[in-house]
Amino acid sequence: MKTEGYSCNEHYDEMFTEEGKVRWHYEEFNSFLSKVTSKKMKQLQEAANRTQKAMGMTFNVYHDNQGLEKILHLDIIPRIIANAEWRKLEAGLKQRIHALNLFLQDVYNEQKILKDGIVPAELILGSKDYLKPCMGLTPPKGIWCHITGTDLVKNRDGEYYILEDNLRCPSGVSYMLESREIIKRAYPQLFNDEGVMPVSDYPTKLLKMLQFLSDKSKPVVGVLTPGIYNSAYFEHSYLALQMGVELVNGVDLIVKDKIAYMQTTKGLQQIDVIYRRIDDSFLDPLTFNPHSMLGVPGIFEAYKAGNVAFANAPGTGVADDKAVYAYVPRIIKYYLDEEPILNNVPTYLCREESDRKYVLDHIDELVVKETNAAGGYGMLIGPKSTKEEHEKFRALIKGNPTNYIAQPTLSLSTVPCLTDEGISGRHVDLRPYVLYGDEIEVIPGALTRVALKKGSLVVNSSQGGGSKDTWVLYN
Repeated sequence: MKTEGYSCNEHYDEMFTEEGKVRWHYEEFNSFLSKVTSKKMKQLQEAANRTQKAMGMTFNVYHDNQGLEKILHLDIIPRIIANAEWRKLEAGLKQRIHALNLFLQDVYNEQKILKDGIVPAELILGSKDYLKPCMGLTPPKGIWCHITGTDLVKNRDGEYYILEDNLRCPSGVSYMLESREIIKRAYPQLFNDEGVMPVSDYPTKLLKMLQFLSDKSKPVVGVLTPGIYNSAYFEHSYLALQMGVELVNGVDLIVKDKIAYMQTTKGLQQIDVIYRRIDDSFLDPLTFNPHSMLGVPGIFEAYKAGNVAFANAPGTGVADDKAVYAYVPRIIKYYLDEEPILNNVPTYLCREESDRKYVLDHIDELVVKETNAAGGYGMLIGPKSTKEEHEKFRALIKGNPTNYIAQPTLSLSTVPCLTDEGISGRHVDLRPYVLYGDEIEVIPGALTRVALKKGSLVVNSSQGGGSKDTWVLYN
């Protein structure tokens, strides 16, 4: 299949240079493309689509009235990352997670970083994600953020930039795992020839990390889900099945004498570690939201008593707030005395007067984000928005400046995709997954999210984005 007419002049393309030459780590795949017909590629894509449906790789879109479940489109062309590039990413992510974990331990205990004025105390203590019931707590093994999905983009300069840290209940890893199985079947020989690092052992590593949180030799582990109507329910059930552990709802758990139990057909069984996929505020109606029907009354007291471990720990949300994000380079320097290996996107805090004035004056050039929104909501892409939308966001910022940040519009890199017009570049981001147990480990693959519409920068599945398999090479 030919790639003539492929455009990559306005941004960094991961397969082709500006001169149209194939980058070395894509040479083998380009050789394959040159020998395969467009008809064959379309057949491979259709087979991948059918497999996804058969596997039930769906997600729920809450605002869509046309149906509950959608397939996350998987593009048949993999994204390929050279080993040296990955090693830098890996080192930068380990450094970042290490520092953020120290930050969480500090702000819920001694608060040295706040007293030293490195991070504004009111930003943390006034955040709705700062959980006062967690003050004075140290989670099992001193680990707060056990599973992290960090979002990065590659800019025009070819460098990766951190977009945001997801330290609460990051999703998408099941799509990474299932996508790999589908794409391996599409290109079995090519996959072996390329030398792609495996990701299939993620469930084993996840289970080992969860078990590490308990002092028992054979701890009982469960995945706590809000239920079938959650957007990531496929992932909850998939990971529980792959790990060989129970998938439980709040109604399946009960607390007696500060010990958590699962209700089984054989009676009560103590549960030692809970991989929670529900938000902090719904965990325990006695401690957090009293109206929660998803959580377990008294389970936070069991957690405080050390009788059950949570991954991730309650309270981690304060560290991935988009306003706190701007201070992460300072957080790394403060705790580790190191310069960040991976850079943040330059960020304007609307809570600060000089930054706010700049944002209001240049809103047509910037991306404005609501600090507590997710999934592409609460966001304005200035250059692609109307004057009316600019005015709307100016009013929102003036009304509640602490709720907004702004960043320059990055030129997200592109990767070849199979489209109706043939092979064409589409913008992508990258979400690697990091596990923190007895050590910090970055899984050598990632969820690559794709903006399927030509020219679009919005990659979120809830906003019409798709995905790619991500190949990290051994060499």
